[in-house]
Amino acid sequence: MTVSTHQDPDQFALAGCGQRLRLAREAAGLSVDEVATRLHMPARVVRSLEAEDWSRLGAPVFVRGQVRSYSRLLGLMTAPMMDALNVAQIEPAQLVSRTHTPKAQWWAEQIGRRLVYIVLTLSLAIPAWVATRQHLSGTPVGVAALDTPVEHTADPAAARTPRAVVASMAPVSVGESAAMPVAAPAPAPVTSEAAIVLKASGASWLEVIGKDGRTLEKGMLKTGDLRRYDAAQLKSITIGNASAVILEDRGEPVSAMTHARANVARFAVSSDGSLVAAN
Repeated sequence: MTVSTHQDPDQFALAGCGQRLRLAREAAGLSVDEVATRLHMPARVVRSLEAEDWSRLGAPVFVRGQVRSYSRLLGLMTAPMMDALNVAQIEPAQLVSRTHTPKAQWWAEQIGRRLVYIVLTLSLAIPAWVATRQHLSGTPVGVAALDTPVEHTADPAAARTPRAVVASMAPVSVGESAAMPVAAPAPAPVTSEAAIVLKASGASWLEVIGKDGRTLEKGMLKTGDLRRYDAAQLKSITIGNASAVILEDRGEPVSAMTHARANVARFAVSSDGSLVAAN
């Protein structure tokens, strides 16, 4: 659409951007609502453009775009309209610092954060390194090498009898001390008719409780380790990594995995000395 403005060129030339739009619209015989419909914008925006009320139209970039669209609708040259457009140029937002931290305080905070990170890392890495080192060397976690001297006694047979050493082999959490080994009397000889036999085909964990409630053994088993117990002296047996243990009850094979949950098998010893699944 091209609008003729020759009827009053001086008035049009001296008019501002908004007034030029209004004069061109009236010359074209269009109402505000008709312009709003054609430009797909609210009528209030058209009125604000003609009144040069830029504060209602948002950022300058939007005002320029709307004036350009309005000018093209009326057939006006956009360059003179942009020159007549009295709207501020787009300026970058200024960043204003709301707070100021002294340099010494900033450095202290940075160093403090790094120290906390280092301490937390070491508190997790050192126990893991120790546990891995002991596992690779074959020494169970929580057990130190013990030199158990043989006590001198008048009975040579008693002097030759080794003393059994029982140690807590449960995993030790960070900051928790390992359990100290506990000496226990040597078990009585076990006959095959009353024996419960365990043989480790891989690394596993074992806890054996006696009839009197005492812990007879609690610790790790390495590949090839063999244990024999008198069924009459046992109350319960718990086996970790049960898939790596071969179990026999008085010469009969028993599948530890049959009663295992999460690869942990728990057995109770009945009054007749047989193994039954523990609740």
